Amino acid sequence: MTQQLFRARIAAGRRHSVGLTADGSVLTAGIPKAEERRVDSWRNIVAVAVGNVHTASNTGRSHTVGLRENGTVLAAGWNNDGQCDVDDWTSVVGIAAGWRRTLALLADGTARATGRRNEGACDVDEWNDLVAVAAGDWHSLGLRADGTAVAAGNNRRGQCEVTGWHDLDAVAAGYLHTVALTRDGHVIATGDRKSGVEEVAEWRDAVAVAAGSYHTAAVVAGGRVLAAGDNSRGQCDVASWREVVAVAAGSTHTLGIRAEGSVLATGNNEDRQCDTAGWHLAATG
Repeated sequence: MTQQLFRARIAAGRRHSVGLTADGSVLTAGIPKAEERRVDSWRNIVAVAVGNVHTASNTGRSHTVGLRENGTVLAAGWNNDGQCDVDDWTSVVGIAAGWRRTLALLADGTARATGRRNEGACDVDEWNDLVAVAAGDWHSLGLRADGTAVAAGNNRRGQCEVTGWHDLDAVAAGYLHTVALTRDGHVIATGDRKSGVEEVAEWRDAVAVAAGSYHTAAVVAGGRVLAAGDNSRGQCDVASWREVVAVAAGSTHTLGIRAEGSVLATGNNEDRQCDTAGWHLAATG
């Protein structure tokens, strides 16, 4: 079964948010002058990603990634582990970013990675027949054309236990959990129970999923949004959202694009990452 290539038009990180406009430029919200927001010169972007990381006293710095129309990649922000070393990448059709790591889906269905290698999350060189990639804090995911998934990296909460999953349409990775959308609209998950992995089994008619550090969100048919997991900062307060076509989940905040391109935000706004009022994005690819 041939799947439509997914390209994110919105992304949420630890302290910032990113959105893709219809003209191929990129908007950001977060700490003023933060290095991960230095994207004003970017043009001809067709997808965005950010390196999310769970909230802790020793986390906060991040990076932003943009896929150009010509298959090259741009990156800005924290680069201590080489996560922004993407200048020579070509033939890229999809991107993902995790903590200190960037992933690329190549046109031939393989993947490449740059950044921190300690946990094994960059060990994707043998993957093939891919149609999408996703990145969590310490693990990476690949979605194959046959609807199965592969995983690499830290498995301390079972977040890499995706063997046996099938008929998948999308995958997402959080801090210690993994979420997948099936072709019939069900949601399955594995990993840390605090992230809503048990609650999502009851969801039906889902059309998109996202994984935050400790929470999970999904768009369901009709444009409503569901969320489960940690809600200590209000990141799951999405019950009133309507006409949503895509969601993104950060460390402690959640974003949604409405059909007409406006952006909804809920959760932690200490660093102004939810200041998306006035944004108008490309709602569809």
